[in-house]
Amino acid sequence: MKVYTKTGDKGQTSLFGGKRVSKSHIRIDAYGTVDELNSYIGLLSDFPVNTDRKAFLKEVQDRLFTLGSELAADPDKPKLKKPDLLVEDIELLETEIDKMDENLEPLKYFVLPGGHQHVSFCHIARTVCRRAERLCIGVEEVEGNLEPLIFQYLNRLSDYLFVLSRAMGKELKADEIYWVPRGN
Repeated sequence: MKVYTKTGDKGQTSLFGGKRVSKSHIRIDAYGTVDELNSYIGLLSDFPVNTDRKAFLKEVQDRLFTLGSELAADPDKPKLKKPDLLVEDIELLETEIDKMDENLEPLKYFVLPGGHQHVSFCHIARTVCRRAERLCIGVEEVEGNLEPLIFQYLNRLSDYLFVLSRAMGKELKADEIYWVPRGN
């Protein structure tokens, strides 16, 4: 099987189910952003600071493929067989957030991205996750019928990535950079 098909050379692509849409279609933008997020999660899993989290981050990547398959599916064919996102997937994120949070100082200020290059990449992943969430909400507003767990998963994943950035910073002995408004 060749990587190139030439079927997208005129700016169109196929959804899972066969429907042709523009490559600028909101669904393509949404699952493309989920793919971008997945790439950043892969990058985070390659950092030595995340060696013990590698298996969990791989699980997140698997769930992002599940989420992407939902976004890539033709909404006019609801009976297509796709993998399921489960409530347990969200609960797993919450459990990991709670475990990391137990070892962190309570927040008193907003945190600015930075302090260490690996922490900054984690913040980039968090912001890409938030963009993916916004785009999925846009798909829902335009087409409807998206699985509600998609929004919950992305929302919780962005929370996880924020707490992960703090945990990584602590483990890397990086300074946490606070935003303190002028005059305070």
